[in-house]
Amino acid sequence: MSDAVLPPDAAPETDAAPRPDRAAPRPLDAVLLAGGRATRLDGASKPELVVGDRSLLQHAIDAARSAGARRIVVVGPAGLRAPGCLVVREDPPFGGPVAAIAAGLAALDAGPAASDVLVLACDLPSARAATARLLERRGGARDADGLCLVDADQRVQWLAAVYARAALDRAFAELPGPADGAAMRHLAAALDLVEVADDGTAADIDTWPDLERARGRADPAGRTDLTPSSTDRPHPPRSQS
Repeated sequence: MSDAVLPPDAAPETDAAPRPDRAAPRPLDAVLLAGGRATRLDGASKPELVVGDRSLLQHAIDAARSAGARRIVVVGPAGLRAPGCLVVREDPPFGGPVAAIAAGLAALDAGPAASDVLVLACDLPSARAATARLLERRGGARDADGLCLVDADQRVQWLAAVYARAALDRAFAELPGPADGAAMRHLAAALDLVEVADDGTAADIDTWPDLERARGRADPAGRTDLTPSSTDRPHPPRSQS
């Protein structure tokens, strides 16, 4: 992985006379990951949780569309509502993010591959802003294998990233074992990624308090007392010991 870290407000370096090819956007496809177990959300269907006026899945779809994605593949259960997207499932289900990305890429192989692939987990209320931040930096890092966000705690967000498709294919070919159950760090180890400092757009939802905070920020009336509704929870929360 590259040691380069672009701070939130840093502008990419430019040549004195920029070449037209550096300014042109790269063709983009998108793989949206929507098939996790959500164990800390008591097994709720995380992509269908609503923040603001839309589901987390719709936030991710909107982010991909605003980025100009030609094709969008959602990797998750067949019942997900994802108009205009292809929905596929990793095999076996719950095989982890590497297996899910592999399933998404396989679905994209049905047509001409784009230069870049946007990979987003469907638990980002600010998916559109996160995607915009990545694409703003892509022009200054066109020779890199991709870019990923890094949060304030220096955690690399490999599931909020833009990857060069050829580099991603190479990384899969170099995996030491099957994609099922593989760790993202093993896939990313083969990639030269530029880390983009995040300003909070990569804050995800893993717990009920995360959801409550996100809903409070998104509520147009400014209320912060929003709590998960009974329709969010598939069953009562686990008791605390």
